Parts: sequence; structure tokens; C-alpha cells
Amino acid sequence: MAVDLRPSQALKLLHDFNFEMVRDDHDLSARQITILLTIYLEPPPHTVRGLAAKLNVTKPVVTRALDTMGRMEILQRRRDPADRRNVLVHRTVKGALYVERLADLMLAKAKELPL
Repeated sequence: MAVDLRPSQALKLLHDFNFEMVRDDHDLSARQITILLTIYLEPPPHTVRGLAAKLNVTKPVVTRALDTMGRMEILQRRRDPADRRNVLVHRTVKGALYVERLADLMLAKAKELPL
């Protein structure tokens, strides 16, 4: 299903979604949301190294984002048993519920857009 938005509507949707995110107890940065959605929308496995390469950032940048989201319990990190140099990033039930809430928020804000 294609969505046809005018530029002003797209910006309003982005604004309203981010406004609600900032008001939330767990305000995530754009980088953190991108990492989170990559983990939840793209098939695993996900590694710190792979995420860093995909986003064209350093591993410490990804690690800091994962630290925050790990404290929120919306993802987990574990060493790869097959290659102890790799850190695998795993989804959690709490994280899946959080991502579902993000989707619900986006849909609600889209429905509020002026025609």
C-alpha cells in the first residue's frame, strides 16, 4: 500500500512522532531508533560490526547506542559462541512491544494529519 503525502504532511508526521517520543520516558535518538528498527525489521544475525558498517559509523558509536537500549531491556548483546570476537545483538519481548508501540504511535499520528 503506497502512502501519498505532501512534503508538509511528511514533515508534520515526523514532527508529531518525534514530539511524542521526546515526551516518552525512553527518548531515543534518531541513531538509536535506526539501530533498533534495523534489528527488529531485518532478519538476524545482527552484530556490532555489521551494524557499524551498515550505518557507516564506528563500533563504539553502535556500542553506546546498544548500551542505552540494553539498559532499557529492548535488546540484548551476547558473544557469538562460534566466533568470540563478534557480539550478536538479540531482540527481546520488551523490545518487540516497544517497536509495536512505535508503529502504533506512527499510525495514530498519520491518521491525525490534516487533509
